[in-house]
Amino acid sequence: MFSGAQVSLYPMTDNFVGIILQAIDALEPYRSTFRIETDDISTLLVGPPDQLFPAMRDLFVAAAGQGIHCVLAATVSRGCPGEPDDPICTPINDSSHEKPLAERIAMAVERVSAAPKTGQIVAAQFSLYPLGSGHHMDEIYGCIDFLKQSGVFDRSKNFCTKLRGDAGPVFATLSEAFLRFGSPQGHVALDLKVSANSPTAA
Repeated sequence: MFSGAQVSLYPMTDNFVGIILQAIDALEPYRSTFRIETDDISTLLVGPPDQLFPAMRDLFVAAAGQGIHCVLAATVSRGCPGEPDDPICTPINDSSHEKPLAERIAMAVERVSAAPKTGQIVAAQFSLYPLGSGHHMDEIYGCIDFLKQSGVFDRSKNFCTKLRGDAGPVFATLSEAFLRFGSPQGHVALDLKVSANSPTAA
Protein backbone atom coordinates (compact mmCIF):
# COMPACT_ATOMS: atom_id res chain seq x y z
CA MET A 1 0.00 0.00 0.00
CA PHE A 2 1.34 3.44 -0.94
CA SER A 3 1.42 5.57 2.21
CA GLY A 4 3.00 8.95 2.71
CA ALA A 5 2.82 12.66 3.40
CA GLN A 6 3.91 15.94 1.88
CA VAL A 7 5.01 18.09 4.83
CA SER A 8 5.95 21.79 4.95
CA LEU A 9 7.37 23.69 7.94
CA TYR A 10 6.89 27.43 8.46
CA PRO A 11 9.00 28.87 11.32
CA MET A 12 8.05 32.52 11.93
CA THR A 13 11.58 33.85 12.31
CA ASP A 14 14.42 35.35 10.29
CA ASN A 15 16.40 32.18 10.98
CA PHE A 16 13.83 29.98 9.25
CA VAL A 17 16.44 28.26 7.07
CA GLY A 18 18.50 27.06 10.00
CA ILE A 19 15.46 25.90 11.95
CA ILE A 20 14.04 23.97 8.99
CA LEU A 21 17.36 22.27 8.24
CA GLN A 22 17.88 21.39 11.90
CA ALA A 23 14.36 19.99 12.13
CA ILE A 24 14.91 17.81 9.07
CA ASP A 25 17.83 16.24 10.93
CA ALA A 26 15.22 14.84 13.36
CA LEU A 27 14.08 12.55 10.53
CA GLU A 28 17.42 10.69 10.45
CA PRO A 29 16.18 7.75 12.60
CA TYR A 30 13.41 7.16 10.04
CA ARG A 31 15.58 7.03 6.93
CA SER A 32 16.02 3.26 7.11
CA THR A 33 12.28 2.68 6.71
CA PHE A 34 11.17 5.79 4.78
CA ARG A 35 11.88 7.38 1.47
CA ILE A 36 12.54 11.02 2.36
CA GLU A 37 12.87 13.71 -0.30
CA THR A 38 13.09 17.45 0.39
CA ASP A 39 12.68 20.24 -2.14
CA ASP A 40 11.94 23.98 -1.98
CA ILE A 41 8.28 23.44 -1.05
CA SER A 42 7.96 20.35 1.10
CA THR A 43 9.43 17.13 2.41
CA LEU A 44 8.01 13.86 1.13
CA LEU A 45 7.75 10.97 3.59
CA VAL A 46 6.87 7.59 2.08
CA GLY A 47 6.78 4.52 4.27
CA PRO A 48 4.88 2.53 6.90
CA PRO A 49 1.59 4.27 7.76
CA ASP A 50 2.01 3.71 11.50
CA GLN A 51 5.30 5.63 11.48
CA LEU A 52 4.17 8.70 9.54
CA PHE A 53 2.87 10.68 12.50
CA PRO A 54 5.76 9.84 14.86
CA ALA A 55 8.09 11.15 12.14
CA MET A 56 6.05 14.33 11.71
CA ARG A 57 5.90 14.76 15.48
CA ASP A 58 9.67 14.59 15.80
CA LEU A 59 10.13 16.96 12.87
CA PHE A 60 7.72 19.51 14.31
CA VAL A 61 8.90 19.30 17.91
CA ALA A 62 12.49 19.85 16.74
CA ALA A 63 11.42 23.08 15.05
CA ALA A 64 8.93 24.34 17.65
CA GLY A 65 11.18 23.43 20.58
CA GLN A 66 13.20 26.59 19.99
CA GLY A 67 10.28 28.66 21.23
CA ILE A 68 9.39 30.40 17.97
CA HIS A 69 5.94 30.38 16.41
CA CYS A 70 5.97 27.48 13.98
CA VAL A 71 3.38 25.87 11.71
CA LEU A 72 3.37 22.49 10.00
CA ALA A 73 1.13 21.85 7.01
CA ALA A 74 0.70 18.31 5.68
CA THR A 75 -1.30 16.27 3.24
CA VAL A 76 -1.30 12.62 4.29
CA SER A 77 -2.50 9.69 2.19
CA ARG A 78 -2.68 5.92 2.23
CA GLY A 79 -3.89 3.55 -0.44
CA CYS A 80 -4.02 6.14 -3.21
CA PRO A 81 -4.95 4.27 -6.40
CA GLY A 82 -3.02 6.77 -8.52
CA GLU A 83 0.33 5.96 -6.91
CA PRO A 84 2.69 3.11 -7.90
CA ASP A 85 3.15 0.16 -5.61
CA ASP A 86 6.34 0.42 -3.59
CA PRO A 87 8.03 -2.25 -1.42
CA ILE A 88 8.57 0.33 1.33
CA CYS A 89 4.78 0.73 1.66
CA THR A 90 2.85 -1.97 3.46
CA PRO A 91 -0.81 -2.57 4.35
CA ILE A 92 -1.93 -1.50 7.78
CA ASN A 93 -1.08 -4.19 10.30
CA ASP A 94 -3.37 -4.85 13.26
CA SER A 95 -5.90 -2.30 12.02
CA SER A 96 -8.73 -4.44 13.45
CA HIS A 97 -11.18 -3.03 10.93
CA GLU A 98 -13.20 -6.22 11.17
CA LYS A 99 -14.12 -5.18 14.72
CA PRO A 100 -17.14 -3.00 15.48
CA LEU A 101 -16.63 0.75 15.42
CA ALA A 102 -17.05 1.02 19.21
CA GLU A 103 -14.18 -1.42 19.78
CA ARG A 104 -11.93 0.45 17.36
CA ILE A 105 -12.70 3.70 19.16
CA ALA A 106 -11.82 2.13 22.53
CA MET A 107 -8.55 0.76 21.12
CA ALA A 108 -7.65 4.17 19.68
CA VAL A 109 -8.33 5.91 23.01
CA GLU A 110 -6.13 3.37 24.78
CA ARG A 111 -3.26 3.96 22.36
CA VAL A 112 -3.46 7.73 22.83
CA SER A 113 -3.49 7.41 26.61
CA ALA A 114 -0.18 5.52 26.39
CA ALA A 115 1.49 8.10 24.12
CA PRO A 116 4.69 9.60 25.57
CA LYS A 117 4.72 13.32 26.37
CA THR A 118 7.16 15.66 24.62
CA GLY A 119 6.76 18.81 26.73
CA GLN A 120 5.72 20.79 23.64
CA ILE A 121 2.16 22.13 23.59
CA VAL A 122 0.58 22.30 20.15
CA ALA A 123 -2.74 23.07 18.50
CA ALA A 124 -3.86 21.16 15.43
CA GLN A 125 -6.78 21.13 13.08
CA PHE A 126 -7.46 18.42 10.54
CA SER A 127 -10.01 16.86 8.23
CA LEU A 128 -10.23 13.13 7.48
CA TYR A 129 -11.39 11.86 4.10
CA PRO A 130 -12.12 8.10 3.88
CA LEU A 131 -12.62 7.91 0.12
CA GLY A 132 -14.54 5.34 -1.86
CA SER A 133 -16.31 3.73 1.08
CA GLY A 134 -20.05 3.13 1.04
CA HIS A 135 -20.19 3.86 4.76
CA HIS A 136 -17.74 6.75 4.87
CA MET A 137 -19.98 8.91 7.06
CA ASP A 138 -20.16 6.15 9.69
CA GLU A 139 -16.36 6.13 9.74
CA ILE A 140 -16.20 9.93 10.01
CA TYR A 141 -18.73 10.05 12.86
CA GLY A 142 -16.89 7.22 14.58
CA CYS A 143 -13.65 9.18 14.27
CA ILE A 144 -15.33 12.25 15.76
CA ASP A 145 -16.56 10.14 18.71
CA PHE A 146 -12.99 8.96 19.22
CA LEU A 147 -11.62 12.51 19.08
CA LYS A 148 -14.03 13.64 21.78
CA GLN A 149 -12.66 10.89 24.05
CA SER A 150 -9.00 11.40 23.15
CA GLY A 151 -8.14 13.90 25.89
CA VAL A 152 -6.88 16.45 23.35
CA PHE A 153 -10.18 17.41 21.70
CA ASP A 154 -10.59 21.20 21.62
CA ARG A 155 -13.67 21.78 19.50
CA SER A 156 -15.39 21.16 16.20
CA LYS A 157 -14.94 23.83 13.56
CA ASN A 158 -16.33 24.29 10.09
CA PHE A 159 -14.86 21.57 7.86
CA CYS A 160 -12.39 20.32 10.51
CA THR A 161 -11.73 19.36 14.12
CA LYS A 162 -9.35 21.19 16.45
CA LEU A 163 -7.05 19.46 18.94
CA ARG A 164 -4.86 20.96 21.66
CA GLY A 165 -2.34 19.46 24.07
CA ASP A 166 1.09 17.93 24.32
CA ALA A 167 2.49 17.02 20.91
CA GLY A 168 2.83 13.35 21.93
CA PRO A 169 -0.88 12.66 22.49
CA VAL A 170 -1.93 15.08 19.73
CA PHE A 171 0.14 13.34 17.05
CA ALA A 172 -0.90 9.95 18.46
CA THR A 173 -4.53 11.01 18.10
CA LEU A 174 -3.93 12.07 14.51
CA SER A 175 -2.23 8.74 13.81
CA GLU A 176 -5.10 6.72 15.28
CA ALA A 177 -7.62 8.73 13.26
CA PHE A 178 -5.62 7.99 10.11
CA LEU A 179 -5.07 4.29 10.81
CA ARG A 180 -8.35 3.10 12.32
CA PHE A 181 -11.06 4.86 10.34
CA GLY A 182 -11.81 4.20 6.70
CA SER A 183 -11.12 0.95 4.88
CA PRO A 184 -7.71 -0.59 5.74
CA GLN A 185 -7.21 -1.28 2.02
CA GLY A 186 -9.01 1.81 0.73
CA HIS A 187 -7.85 5.34 -0.03
CA VAL A 188 -7.82 7.62 3.02
CA ALA A 189 -6.54 11.20 3.00
CA LEU A 190 -5.98 13.64 5.83
CA ASP A 191 -5.42 17.42 5.65
CA LEU A 192 -3.50 18.81 8.62
CA LYS A 193 -2.23 22.05 10.17
CA VAL A 194 -0.29 22.14 13.45
CA SER A 195 0.80 25.28 15.30
CA ALA A 196 2.99 25.91 18.35
CA ASN A 197 4.03 29.00 20.29
CA SER A 198 1.44 31.19 18.57
CA PRO A 199 1.23 34.74 19.97
CA THR A 200 -2.55 34.60 19.49
CA ALA A 201 -3.36 31.15 20.83
CA ALA A 202 -7.07 30.77 21.48
